[in-house]
Amino acid sequence: MYQDNTMNITQKVSLKQYNSFGISSFADKIIECQSVEDIISSLNILVSSKYYILGGGNNILFDNEYHGIIIRPNIHGISIVNNNEKYIDIRVGAGEDWDSFVAYTVENNWGGLENLSLIPGTVGASPVQNIGAYGAEVKDCILNVEGLFVHSGCSFNFSREDCLFGYRNSIFKSRFKEDAIITYVTFRLSKHPQVNISYAPVRDAMAIRGTNTIQAVREEIINIRNSKLPDPKITGNAGSFFKNPEVPLKTFEELKANYPNIPSFPLDNGDVKIPAAWLIDQCGWKGKSLGRAAVHHIQPLVLINNGDATADDILLLARTIISDIKNKFGIELNMEVNYVK
Repeated sequence: MYQDNTMNITQKVSLKQYNSFGISSFADKIIECQSVEDIISSLNILVSSKYYILGGGNNILFDNEYHGIIIRPNIHGISIVNNNEKYIDIRVGAGEDWDSFVAYTVENNWGGLENLSLIPGTVGASPVQNIGAYGAEVKDCILNVEGLFVHSGCSFNFSREDCLFGYRNSIFKSRFKEDAIITYVTFRLSKHPQVNISYAPVRDAMAIRGTNTIQAVREEIINIRNSKLPDPKITGNAGSFFKNPEVPLKTFEELKANYPNIPSFPLDNGDVKIPAAWLIDQCGWKGKSLGRAAVHHIQPLVLINNGDATADDILLLARTIISDIKNKFGIELNMEVNYVK
C-alpha cells in the first residue's frame, strides 16, 4: 500500500473496512477529504477518472475490483445557525456519524430525528437515500444541503424542495448521481417535539412505558432494531436490501383476494405499499442460504455475508429472490442497496 502524502491519496487499498457487508474488494485509490478545500483540490483528479463518492459504506455492495477512485467527504463539525423559541437549525458536516448526531439532538430535546435512531452511516449520506424508518423520513427535518459539483467545480446550496425527495430517493440519486459531493446538511428541529408513534410496535412499546418523550422513542427504536437486525460489526450486511414495493390499488386488491393476510400501507397517491419482508418470507427465503450468502433468520429484508461471500454471491441470492417474488406475486422488487462496479 502506497501513501501519496501530497494529495492524501491511498493507492491499491482494500475496501473491506469501508463497507458494512465486509466484502473483500480493492480500489485503485481512496481520497480522504477532511475539508471543502480538500475536495476542491481533488476535483481535477476526479473529472478525468472513474470515481465513487462514499459515505459510511452502509448501503453499498462493492464488486470484487473497483478500477477507479473512492472519494470520502469526511468533513466534521456541528454548529447552531439559528435558534428561536420554536425550532433550532443545526449545520452538520457530512462526515459526522449519523446516530451520534441523532443521540446529540435527543439529549438536547430537539425533536424530529429520534425515529431514525441507530441507522448506520454518515450525515452526508442521509439526504442521498432520504433515509427513513418507523414512520419518519429525514427529508422532514432537512432545511438545506450544501456541496460541490465534480464536473463544474461549482458549489450548491439546495433547499428541501430543490432536493426532490421521494421514497428512498433524491436528486442526488438521480439527476446529480456521482456529480454532487455533499459537504454539509442543515436540519431544522423542534424545541417542542411531538412524538411520532405511527409505527405500531413503537406505539405499543410506548403504551407499556406510559411515557411520551423523544428520549423514550429513541430507546424503544434502538431496542426494536437490536432485536430484529444483525450488527454489521459481527455479521456483514447492508441493512434493508430491497425497497418496499408500491403497487396500484387495483393490483393490491387482486393480490388480497388470493392472499387475505397480505399486509399493506395505503399511500397518499392512492397506491399501496407492501412490505418486501413479507413477500420474501412467503417465498420461503427467511433464514435460507444460497452459497456463501443468506437471508437473515429474523428480518428477511436483510441479506447477510456468511463469512467470505463475494459480491457475486450476494447478487445471485438477490436476483433469485427477485425472480421468485416476480413469479409468485407478479411484483418486481428493486434493490435499495447501491451496487458499485
